[in-house]
Amino acid sequence: MLKNAPKFYEVAKRIVEITEGCILVAHNAQFDNRILTTEFKRLGFEFERETLCTVELAKTLIPDLPSYSLGKLVRSLGIPVTGRHRASGDALATVKLFKLLLSKDIEKTIIQTFLRKEPKLQLEPKLTDIIAEMPSITGVYYIHDKNGNIIYIGKSKNIKRRINKHFTGRNRKSKSIQLQVAKVTFEATGNELIAHLKENQEIKANKPKFNRTIKRSLFSHGLYHSIDTNGYINLNIEPVDGRKKTITTFTNKQSGKALLNNAVENHNLCLKLTGLEKTLISCCKYNIQECEGACINEENTEIYNNRVQAFINEHSYNNKNIIIVDRGREIEERSAILIENGVFKGYAFYNLNHQLNNLEILKSIIIPMENNSHTQHIIQSYLRKNKRLKILKFEPSKDK
Repeated sequence: MLKNAPKFYEVAKRIVEITEGCILVAHNAQFDNRILTTEFKRLGFEFERETLCTVELAKTLIPDLPSYSLGKLVRSLGIPVTGRHRASGDALATVKLFKLLLSKDIEKTIIQTFLRKEPKLQLEPKLTDIIAEMPSITGVYYIHDKNGNIIYIGKSKNIKRRINKHFTGRNRKSKSIQLQVAKVTFEATGNELIAHLKENQEIKANKPKFNRTIKRSLFSHGLYHSIDTNGYINLNIEPVDGRKKTITTFTNKQSGKALLNNAVENHNLCLKLTGLEKTLISCCKYNIQECEGACINEENTEIYNNRVQAFINEHSYNNKNIIIVDRGREIEERSAILIENGVFKGYAFYNLNHQLNNLEILKSIIIPMENNSHTQHIIQSYLRKNKRLKILKFEPSKDK
């Protein structure tokens, strides 16, 4: 294989050109960098580049794995690899591993550390140049100051268009950002759900000065249920009360009422028992024979409650074990949102079906996220708006 390969001095100039101003990422980077610097010294050239080691990053961001060799690491994470132990195969495997590690770095330590070292950040950038570098994709973007610090985090279906709005806006926040921006980095998410979840978590983790703290008013109303004296399940939209468990939440009361009106039509529920009609007698739908009579105790409670429970199950993931499959960052890629025993665990991107079908592999590549009322609201709102999403059910793993 090496018989007709070029000598090092024949490719040295090209290596210098393609690595100029770059950070070298390698698995066991110290070894690769030592080989390069040694070979260049023989040619009388000082080769100095910043390096990042995916072994060290993996030990920090994915602790407690049995082995951190490239082959065993990518295998345990379900990362597809072709041509192992060949330059292109190992390099592509390292790229995929590095992308996963960047995603797991919620506090953006890697990016911020190296941006602080970048001399270009000391110069005042042209806003038009930054906009030109932005892609028209769905994802999360990070606006940095000259010290590399994140001063604003946002999400968008079209990052280029949103950055353009920031840089042409005339309000106080936009003007402040325009004066302090030195760099914009971004992360593709492929779909709005992951973009929203990442934005929510990373604002909390990084606390950028131009992001308002995420308010409790992300949602104002919730859907609640109770059992009346006749044994019927009653539904009601009320202001959110942290002491009571919601079925789902809404940004306003009107959104909640719209969902209940759909439930009345699609699940044949009673207007009175869903709180949509205040009356002491039968609801108006009973009078036109479109209600089975739960409002006046005529319908069998078990039959009616089964329909209500079907509606509740449709809009709540309490105690469920599901994977929500959505678009990925590339054509051949998909994303997975993992909910186990009703608890949101995080998200992952995958290329091969065995990564999705093997729960342990899926868990190993999951980007962990906090499960709270905000993430629940984000996921449930997205599911209501996107009815055609693929949702897989699975058996939870048993504790040994």
